[in-house]
Amino acid sequence: MATMNAPHVRTLGVTGGIGSGKSTVCRLLEALGARVFYADEEAKRLMTEDPALRRAIVEAFGPESYLPDGRLNRAYLAEWVFNDPEALRRLNALVHPRVLEAFEQAREQAAREQVPLLVLEAALLFDSGADRLVDHVLVVDAPEAERIRRVVARDGVTPEQVRARMQHQLPPEELRRRADFVLENTGSLETLRKQVEALYRRLTSETEAPGQKSIRPADR
Repeated sequence: MATMNAPHVRTLGVTGGIGSGKSTVCRLLEALGARVFYADEEAKRLMTEDPALRRAIVEAFGPESYLPDGRLNRAYLAEWVFNDPEALRRLNALVHPRVLEAFEQAREQAAREQVPLLVLEAALLFDSGADRLVDHVLVVDAPEAERIRRVVARDGVTPEQVRARMQHQLPPEELRRRADFVLENTGSLETLRKQVEALYRRLTSETEAPGQKSIRPADR
């Protein structure tokens, strides 16, 4: 956890439904000078490299959770948790706290290094409680048909499979209601880039007080 006297770094949580384009937004923010903490990637790393977390996963889901070479058995766990909401809850309860601890460490480092903006990218930003750790929350959104089209093209899955994944995420209207900013990712990459640049300037300006959640959904 950050100490009381630690310097503050401006923080932004970025989330959105599958296929919304949140990863694209984060890459654009990185190009502008932000540092991005990818929660899903950190979760995968911890599930493989953290001995205590590995033991907890094996205890909860069995030794089949890991392959003989030590890698996480993603197919085994995915089949289990996506067919059992209680199993998914148990897995998240093990993984989310460790990811949030890692983000706290990343925030302390970013503050020491005077990073202009630290971004927390997380599909389950609200579900994990990570929204409480950032100054503002940005939701990236797009029409459902467009999101499905993108994921089908990207992952080689069927529209039905994409819709099944969507069932495990908060609905877009709920995400938008809880956001401080919403970016509509419906146009060209250049249009999105201009929106991201405007938001970055706003969040890193000297007049934007860190830690203050006074801005309601704008930039729509």
